[in-house]
Amino acid sequence: MLILGIESSCDETAAAVVLGRREILSSVISSQIDIHKEWGGVVPEIASREHLIKIDPIVKEAVKRAGVSFEDIEAIAVTQGPGLVGSLMVGVSYAKALAFGLDVPIVGVNHIEGHFFSVEFENPPTEYPAMALIVSGGHTNLFYSPEAGNYRVVSRTRDDAAGEAFDKVAKMLGLGYPGGPIIEKYALEGNPKAIRFPIAKISDGRPDFSFSGLKTAVMRYLKTEGIEPVGEEEDVSQEIKDVCASFQDTVVRSLTRVLSKLASELKPKTLIVAGGVACNQALRESAESVGRKLDLPVYFPSRHLSTDNAAMIAAAGFYRLSQGEKACLNLSADVTMRLQNVDIEEAELRKKKVRYRL
Repeated sequence: MLILGIESSCDETAAAVVLGRREILSSVISSQIDIHKEWGGVVPEIASREHLIKIDPIVKEAVKRAGVSFEDIEAIAVTQGPGLVGSLMVGVSYAKALAFGLDVPIVGVNHIEGHFFSVEFENPPTEYPAMALIVSGGHTNLFYSPEAGNYRVVSRTRDDAAGEAFDKVAKMLGLGYPGGPIIEKYALEGNPKAIRFPIAKISDGRPDFSFSGLKTAVMRYLKTEGIEPVGEEEDVSQEIKDVCASFQDTVVRSLTRVLSKLASELKPKTLIVAGGVACNQALRESAESVGRKLDLPVYFPSRHLSTDNAAMIAAAGFYRLSQGEKACLNLSADVTMRLQNVDIEEAELRKKKVRYRL
């Protein structure tokens, strides 16, 4: 099946043509990073307007690069949620109109499930049960998947996503946006053991993540040590490089500590690390170390497929279509779309004060 994937959940306008769920014929991404740099983060209204401008030429370019025509497209997969409502609406509306015009089926895809399928193109087929750490600017969740299409959240962030924490700390340091690549760059020249930042302990016993306290610890350290943000023309000091390295090391240890603990308990056959923060080399090396310790393969997407892209949406869409799913043309954006079959209510856990168990 030749599927056109469309992704517009945040600030990337992306389209891809995929054969089945393992062969990419084209993948085109238009990033808005340069536009949002001025504001230090994504401005939803600006993102929506840029999607409106870019989506038609990006889709046409993807079809052209794939060497096919619109008449060859057999189905359309579009990100339905979660994400920014205006951005999602642009992609969903465009995809519905195109599906209607081409008279092909359309399926809505959960953006996070797309990240789960982003490893399908460059790795062996995923063996189940699998465990996936999806970590980006908007999401930090650990999923257990007993079989394809069946998910359970076994760990999540209580506050900031890891990528969001990178952005906020980079802003504190005056390093610019997006924070992940910049902090990683300077962390290579810093000492990860120079500063001992805390890893959050969750009081109710759940193996969740929390990065808000770490962000506050960095802010207090900068104030205590009198470290000022970097100016536009200034060289980055060794002190700031050490902050970058120590902060990054704390985030990576926080993520992989939980990954190792739950993988040891649940015994998956495959570990997956995906999402924008999966580009981080320190995280990759730490996750590979967990895999070696547990004798498990660890799959990563390439850097192109780690950030938001439409190829992963097409791959997840192929799976959904193969299961007989098909959306109606009243498909709408769902900003709070969730990816799990069994939900455990936070309030109920806190009320009972029980330790989280599977």
